[in-house]
Amino acid sequence: MTGPRRPDATRHGRDRRARRLSPPGGTPRVTGDRRPTTAVVGGGIAGLAAATALAERGVRVTLHERESVLGGRLAGGPTTLADGSAVTMSRGFHAFFRQYYNLRGLLRRTDPGLARLRALPDYPLRHSDGPHDSFRHVPRTPPWSALGFVALSPTFRPRDLARMNPVAALPLLDVRVPDVYERFDGVSAHDFLRSIRFPEAAHHLAFEVFSRSFFADPRELSAAEMVLMFHIYFLGSAEGLLFDVPGDPFPAALWDPLAGYLRGHGADLRTGTPVESVEPTPDGGFVVVTGEEERRYDTVVLALDTGGLRALVGRSPRLADAAWRERVARLRTAPPFLVSRLWLDRRVAADRPGFLGTSGYGTLDNVSVLERWESEAARWSARRGGSVVELHAYALPDGAVRDVERKRLLAQLHRVYPETRAARVVDERHEWRSDCPLFPVGGHGDRPTVRTGDPGLVVAGDLVRTDLPVALMERAATSGFLAANALLERWGVRGQTLWTVPDRGRGAALRLLARWGADRSAPVGGDTRGTP
Repeated sequence: MTGPRRPDATRHGRDRRARRLSPPGGTPRVTGDRRPTTAVVGGGIAGLAAATALAERGVRVTLHERESVLGGRLAGGPTTLADGSAVTMSRGFHAFFRQYYNLRGLLRRTDPGLARLRALPDYPLRHSDGPHDSFRHVPRTPPWSALGFVALSPTFRPRDLARMNPVAALPLLDVRVPDVYERFDGVSAHDFLRSIRFPEAAHHLAFEVFSRSFFADPRELSAAEMVLMFHIYFLGSAEGLLFDVPGDPFPAALWDPLAGYLRGHGADLRTGTPVESVEPTPDGGFVVVTGEEERRYDTVVLALDTGGLRALVGRSPRLADAAWRERVARLRTAPPFLVSRLWLDRRVAADRPGFLGTSGYGTLDNVSVLERWESEAARWSARRGGSVVELHAYALPDGAVRDVERKRLLAQLHRVYPETRAARVVDERHEWRSDCPLFPVGGHGDRPTVRTGDPGLVVAGDLVRTDLPVALMERAATSGFLAANALLERWGVRGQTLWTVPDRGRGAALRLLARWGADRSAPVGGDTRGTP
């Protein structure tokens, strides 16, 4: 074996109340003459996490990825610009928050000090009507984080605070899983925020930005996910809301090193190899069918996006049981999103941040100036004297037209950074995708869990129900490790130690206050949605 020692037990965060989840005891590695085999279907974060935990412990892993590169929704591929520059185009900006303990643990396999990540100095937000918010000077430890944000934010004025309904907000002080889904899955994120009567500017600027991180309109998103987000990033964790970003394109910074690490542990990585079906065998194993072969494995990890999982299960009519397959068939995908990367012939103003969240600018959700933090973009900028700017539009409306949306994003960029009106776009690349999971109102019960009715079949991904306070990329990494742990437990092997943010409110007084509010607020869901 090669590579650094796996960091099973180290949190590497500042929050002393972070929760450690130890796996059942067992041997360090598989034993016996025959090593068990696992097919991991999907090479995104979840599949790579599962493959890593399994391969490190001696399981013979074969990973199948339909695309030619690893990384899933964080993949990137080479392209050549009109000026001859070789660059990498990806699916767009992603923030690596300090609360992402398990994802960061995965990356530490090849980068123990996380030197390939760079800290951005702020998380600025801007509304078209003028208000600006920043998290740079907000305290990191709750409840001072919430109080500090309100005190420092221009969107919270005294007369607005007087109109708020604080009782409706009290459940945010003590968020627990799965209780949060039992209470709030029946109401939309939009209606939950309305019930609190946040100031309009704050509603749009800060909180709607968070909900749209799920690539969904807040009217379509379960409030449970929104409430969980508050807990993870703001009211439950002392890590704060600042984040890191990879200093190089995703393949170089993240996935190429991890691929080498996996191969060093004997994993067989098969990119460009979509799986056509998975069929259980009479002896408890599985036959995985690709366009090239049919091969038997002892166990299978399904680490696919929503559409991929739905399609594969539809082609595999004997997997698990009928009820499970029906639930998978009902899973929904979030609306399409657009990432536009523009290479401009001149630089944006020197004081523009590396990342800016926006609201009120049509479909534009954020702007990144890549040369502020990515080495490849910085080299192009230094060579050509221009800027590399990336625009995101989440949750595009039904009937949106690609060319029209591209032009709209450019027009909004000109509003946000007026100096770009004089810039010429010397090259551009666009990604139009619709493969993020939708967490609709009332949909939590249909989401798959890691374990299925078949002990040899497990599921991983950010769509998976984990009953842990994790979301987005961290849910993908955590579910991947959980899937590996479920299989390792069968073989008597100790799995991966996991960490999460605290699984409840941060103090007895706050938890008591939250319970008091729950007793006095109207029930959430059904006809009471949006009730103050």
